[in-house]
Amino acid sequence: MMLDADWRRILRRAWSVRLMAVAAVLSGLEVGLAFWVPDWPDGALAALSGLVTASALVARIIAQSNMKGD
Repeated sequence: MMLDADWRRILRRAWSVRLMAVAAVLSGLEVGLAFWVPDWPDGALAALSGLVTASALVARIIAQSNMKGD
């Protein structure tokens, strides 16, 4: 496995990376809300995080027009 030569640009522009970051935030919120809001429905943000992660997988395999040469 090799690091892409243009990895900085990929991190800034790729939708798959953006969606994975959103999924990470949602996962953190799921844990945090369990402490601060005890009545929060279990698994609500986990389900949303799963959908966002699935979207990131799709975005990873789809050619993204903003990733081609500018």
